[in-house]
Amino acid sequence: MLDRMEGKYDVVIVGGGPAGMGAALGARNSGAERILMLDREEEAGGILWQCIHSGFGLHYFREELTGPEYAQRFLEKVIDHDVDLATSSYVSGISVDSDGTKNVRVMNERQGLVTINTKAVVLSMGCRERTRGSIRIPGTRPSGILTAGLAQKLVNLKGYLPGRRVAILGSGDIGLIMARRLVLEGCEVVGVFEIMPYSNGLSRNVVQCLDDFGIPLHLSTTVAYIHGRDRVEKITVAPVDQDLKPVMSKARDIKCDTLLLSIGLIPENELSLSLGILMDVVTGGPRISSTLETSMPGVFASGNVLHVHDLVDFVTRESLLAGQFAGEWAQGVRRPDDNIRLLPGDNVRYCIPHTLSPEREHTIYMRCKEAMKPCRIRVGNLMEKKLRFVAPAEMIIFKIKPDLLDRFHDDSLRIDILPAKKGKRHGQS
Repeated sequence: MLDRMEGKYDVVIVGGGPAGMGAALGARNSGAERILMLDREEEAGGILWQCIHSGFGLHYFREELTGPEYAQRFLEKVIDHDVDLATSSYVSGISVDSDGTKNVRVMNERQGLVTINTKAVVLSMGCRERTRGSIRIPGTRPSGILTAGLAQKLVNLKGYLPGRRVAILGSGDIGLIMARRLVLEGCEVVGVFEIMPYSNGLSRNVVQCLDDFGIPLHLSTTVAYIHGRDRVEKITVAPVDQDLKPVMSKARDIKCDTLLLSIGLIPENELSLSLGILMDVVTGGPRISSTLETSMPGVFASGNVLHVHDLVDFVTRESLLAGQFAGEWAQGVRRPDDNIRLLPGDNVRYCIPHTLSPEREHTIYMRCKEAMKPCRIRVGNLMEKKLRFVAPAEMIIFKIKPDLLDRFHDDSLRIDILPAKKGKRHGQS
């Protein structure tokens, strides 16, 4: 850990989770010399330390790791590559001089308030959980209502059980994983209730965390009311109609002492907004070019601050690129501006990045609006890719090669997810 921050850096990375560590390594690999990674927690690594379950690293390391194992591997790489690391350091703001120098204001207990000068910044602040206030669940305000991530921290890091008879609202991956974790710790999980007609977690987590442990998943169902004075005593659950409104005539009460909320994640972008960066209203993150550069020159973004990922492996790969491009920027490398806008079409919720350049290969990250199988992705008139299925909870990832974009002469490229063509067996051209 760095005792004192001083001087001018080539690249400053805000956030020391998997995105920040990946960006630091990418910047070092690009040839950047002075790199500083800042994290507000006492130890870098982010949320990975409390994710003691396995399933990490399958794509990046080709082996199955726990969250702490994955974090430790990257933290050791960061230290071995001589990246300056300042923990317990909170970034209160960033300003930009007329010559493009970024001034990062940092507060910590060792130096108080200090301003760091840098040529490039990578925003890797991650995301936070939605709370009860986000969806305004009616009822009383007793104890026993927690987000799934907080419950995970209490159980895995602190050794506390949040309750004994637990209901879970929302089927995000953290909620599914905590359903299994709590059963293993001797709790009773009365059910997972999801307002949508499909799970919002990965299919493998539904199978491994719910089906394998006999935990019921109630789709198109929500918590309509919370009961209890000092502690949660019961909840009222109800099916929802096509407008996602509870049908109270079919409501029922379920006794429980704890309600966990797994109702989505919000990219942590207050710092991005203070910079005046152009944002995407769908993802909640910055709009970026193919180099992961935001609308502010020399400021890059990656990881869950950009869009919420399914797997940490994908965060790492994206962040290595963001760090590489930030490092190149710091060394004076200026790539041609992107001249192709990527537009979400039929059944496409969003696409990342927002613009493309014909000079290099691009990895496209996208999500669908509705489940569909079998189906095909159509990229303008350039290519089609067949898929067995798509689901809103599963990230869609594919590549567009530069030889395809070389012959594209329009200023926008639309991506659609369409039903598979009739008359051809799936998998044929």
